[in-house]
Amino acid sequence: QVQLVESGGGLVQAGGSLRLSCAASGRTFSTYAMGWFRQAPGKEREVVAAIDWSDVPRYYVDSVSGRFTISKDDAKNTVLLQMNSLKPEDTAVYYCAAAAGRLYSSYALPSRYDCWGQGTQVTVSS
Repeated sequence: QVQLVESGGGLVQAGGSLRLSCAASGRTFSTYAMGWFRQAPGKEREVVAAIDWSDVPRYYVDSVSGRFTISKDDAKNTVLLQMNSLKPEDTAVYYCAAAAGRLYSSYALPSRYDCWGQGTQVTVSS
């Protein structure tokens, strides 16, 4: 398994950008698919974006498509989430997660993922 630590959250005005980073420990990072989830108060955890271990395909929830980009750097054991044109409804705790094997249609299921980070808060003010 891998251990995951997120960073890069914070407070930003609507229309601004943030880049979240997830650092992973473990020599088998390159064989893991990675996902970013978020959870707002009173809501269920939802997938934001996911990337398969081979770097493709990449998945995005409709509400962030065209604004967020997920990428994976196996040499640095890092997965990034570039978030542009942020909206107040993007406010949530963002979690990084790792899944062994390919994701296919299960990319949106939290239960598909084997390891989770502690989360980082993203707050977008209007």
